[in-house]
Amino acid sequence: MPRPKTARPKSAGTRTRPAHPAKVPQAPQRGRPGPVRFKHDTRAHEYELEVLPGLEDVAAAELAAVPQARDIRGLRFWYPGSPERLLRLRSVAAVYRLRRWDVPRPRGLLGHQQFEELAEFVRAVQQAGGHTSFRISAAGRESDVLQRLTQDLSAALGLPYSEEGELVLRLRPAADGTGWEVLARLTPRPLSVREWRVCNRAGGLNASVAHALHRLAGVRAEDRIFNPMCGSGTLLVERALMGPYEAMVGVDTDPDAVACARANLAAARRDVEVAQVDALHTGLPDRSFDLIMADLPWGDAVGDHASNAELYPAFLHEMYRLCSRSGRLVVLTHELRLFERALAESRWEGYELLQVYSGGHHPKAYLLRRG
Repeated sequence: MPRPKTARPKSAGTRTRPAHPAKVPQAPQRGRPGPVRFKHDTRAHEYELEVLPGLEDVAAAELAAVPQARDIRGLRFWYPGSPERLLRLRSVAAVYRLRRWDVPRPRGLLGHQQFEELAEFVRAVQQAGGHTSFRISAAGRESDVLQRLTQDLSAALGLPYSEEGELVLRLRPAADGTGWEVLARLTPRPLSVREWRVCNRAGGLNASVAHALHRLAGVRAEDRIFNPMCGSGTLLVERALMGPYEAMVGVDTDPDAVACARANLAAARRDVEVAQVDALHTGLPDRSFDLIMADLPWGDAVGDHASNAELYPAFLHEMYRLCSRSGRLVVLTHELRLFERALAESRWEGYELLQVYSGGHHPKAYLLRRG
């Protein structure tokens, strides 16, 4: 295969509530949402991040670097002004604006003052995000109270309810048990659904997980990066968007995967080499790469256990050859026993980075160095 080339990325009046519940209209056909644009607002609002289980520490580290975020309690915090900066967090699934009402039960939100405040709270998020429908996520969602609340919100906002609604509203009791909180998702889609993803494949890696793996591996401008079995190119795109690198290349034996990765990289406006090559037979010299990032087949959507039993030891052997003396290898897999057995029989040394819940699985990521 060709040597990896050097690539450096570029850097309204008040509405009154109807006396009788209106019929909830049906949601229109969903389309691609436009960018979220919040009006300038000097007030501070409370927010909460939603993350995949296992990525809490990575998201907290990202949040800590956000200027003006204050009173941070885990993934909950206050932030003044436009939240557009929050939408650039890459390891989170969603950002919610949060407000509390001192009512003992959800029925209290139907009171005139409380409902007007609730409608205005939701309207501000909907108008900025361009959501075309909404849904409510809460325990007892089928109760008469929440059905009434759904109907009244639909009428007040002129927004249809849908089971797949874009504006997600979560209702839950406050932690101290003396009130109720409402959380509204800022974007029509989860943040982990990237704008650059124009092509997807079965078993494709969640982009938030890919970003987290790169942060934990270390982002270094001098790295020569290799992504074997690159699939749709998620690891390539996410790293290319994070800053400079010395060189980066991805390979896959499937021509459809190569075409998919190239399409996603083009949509992200990043120039990264992707080749149709067997990762175990690249023909590249020893110690060609400083960072190897691999999402190995998990044996369900991609591959099977029998073939993985042969692949994993061979993979570790060849990556050892390709990795520089001070380089590192990051592996994500759900074939935990198989991988750990192969690892014990290899010359690699390392440790578990994280375990994340993604797509019904609980894969682990490992950071390895040459022993």
